[in-house]
Amino acid sequence: MAALLLAGWAGLQVRPAPFPPYPAASALPETLPLPEGLPAPVERYYRALYGARVPLVRSAVITGRASIRPVPFLPAFPARFRFTHEAGKNYRHYIEATWFGLPVMKVNETYLDGHSRQEMPWGTVENAPKADQAANLGMWAETFSMPSVFLTDRRVRWVAVDNQTALLEVPPSTAQGGSADGSRERFVVRFDPRTHLVTAAEVMRYKTADQAAQKILWITQYLPGQTVEVYGARLPAVGSATWLDDGKPWAYFTSESVVYNADLSGYVRAKGL
Repeated sequence: MAALLLAGWAGLQVRPAPFPPYPAASALPETLPLPEGLPAPVERYYRALYGARVPLVRSAVITGRASIRPVPFLPAFPARFRFTHEAGKNYRHYIEATWFGLPVMKVNETYLDGHSRQEMPWGTVENAPKADQAANLGMWAETFSMPSVFLTDRRVRWVAVDNQTALLEVPPSTAQGGSADGSRERFVVRFDPRTHLVTAAEVMRYKTADQAAQKILWITQYLPGQTVEVYGARLPAVGSATWLDDGKPWAYFTSESVVYNADLSGYVRAKGL
């Protein structure tokens, strides 16, 4: 038993090889002037990243490695991932959790045309409005890897709170009424007073698709140190995701490459790598 436990632990210490780079380079973007009238911490954030002009980003492919705890009673697994986004519209996640660097669990998850589908080793979740709401908010949280979208997407609004906090208002999922009724989901976004970068974004999100499920505070944090460079901007590479009732992160994601503005019209609807 001790030998089996030791072998199990040893397998979880081996990082998987990274996925091969996405076979396209970032296309050179159009740029737009930084809009006027932004809340003070938001303006400082964008000036720290981009200066006076921001890139127009229509898509992103985010590739990297992670540590994930699929269910609370399991240990964290090393993993590798590729997240594919048509900015503010659709996404696809492909994740491999590994043991001794070999895939033992694969996740294919999509949010397409306002609806979520999650293919997990233990089953598939689809046609579930609460999963749609969660996926929509996951999409907007990952948009911090292409933060200029929060300025160029006309459905998104920044609202002032104080000198180090702002609200980010985004459209809800189609299942929650879309944006036709003018409703919004709201992230509380916190900024570092020294670097002016985003440190955390918090939102009320469904944790499961169960009919009786209630929204729980979901916290994404962006850790200082390691960065990934895109279009001259150095974005935090490491982020964590935490459900308030868990009390600790269930995942750490490290972005190792980000490709902007590739044509993803077919790739975002594919499966696997």
